[in-house]
Amino acid sequence: MSPRSRGIAFASGTAVISGVAIFLNARGVREAGDVTVYTTAKNLVAAGLLAVLLVLRPGSGRRLRGSEGDGRAAGRPSKGAVAGLVCVGIIGGSVPFVLFFEGLARESSVHAAFLQKTLVIWVALLAPVLLGERLRAGHGAAIALLVTGQAFADGGLGGFRFGPGEALILGATLLWSIEVILARRLLAGRVAPLVLGTARMVLGSAVLIGWIAASGRWSALTGLDARGWEWAALTGAILAGYVAGWFTALSLAPAVDVTAVLSTGAVVTAVLSALDTGAAPPAVQAGGLVMLVAGAALVVTLASRARRAGVEEVSA
Repeated sequence: MSPRSRGIAFASGTAVISGVAIFLNARGVREAGDVTVYTTAKNLVAAGLLAVLLVLRPGSGRRLRGSEGDGRAAGRPSKGAVAGLVCVGIIGGSVPFVLFFEGLARESSVHAAFLQKTLVIWVALLAPVLLGERLRAGHGAAIALLVTGQAFADGGLGGFRFGPGEALILGATLLWSIEVILARRLLAGRVAPLVLGTARMVLGSAVLIGWIAASGRWSALTGLDARGWEWAALTGAILAGYVAGWFTALSLAPAVDVTAVLSTGAVVTAVLSALDTGAAPPAVQAGGLVMLVAGAALVVTLASRARRAGVEEVSA
């Protein structure tokens, strides 16, 4: 398999992890009560697991063979790389989480899933300019399918209005899109996926703890009961797998491809929800899920054609 094909395969597996995580997080939040406290707890678990893995497996600090065919060891990070890791921890692993979950707490934010899934649009706008990735007409069609599919999967956006909650969630999504671009650039250099993932979660968790303390919820975190920590441990372990898979995919395939394939996590969540409730999704939602699969399949097809033609995306 080419690096790009391997990256898409990693993205597909990570989409499954994402779908499972979203399904389980809905229950975990109910156990913890405070969504920001719960998020901080599970992020701490993920950070700890990734840090332990990095220490126990020194070879994981080596960069995978990427799209440029470079399999060099990660080596000592430069000052620029260290600055990049700090930026990823702040703009990816902490601030957007606060914005997102504070947005969820607003009564108006009933379509958070749709706004968050517009991530692929912002990445598609930024990647050609900042990463030199080449998009074709097929990519536009795929993105249209993904965004429209998410809108239908979210119930057709009935009653949607843009209020304070939506503004916070959109702000978080924009920050995550910048993180994707920055992560792809770092991974194209000498930063290993596990190093980047660990830095993101450790630094991000530190900022989240600061926010918890500053917002007067420190006692809620330290007083989280055993049941809450059990859910945090379960979903934190899943989050660690998601972060590792996501950054590995980004180290091998273009940012737009990876982000598009990750959108199909909503399909996994819908299937699990249907199995849990015993009720099939409404026709509108089912149609949206089909469009999500079609959009991701189109991205995979474009990548396959590019590989057969001997074309690789330009990476910064």
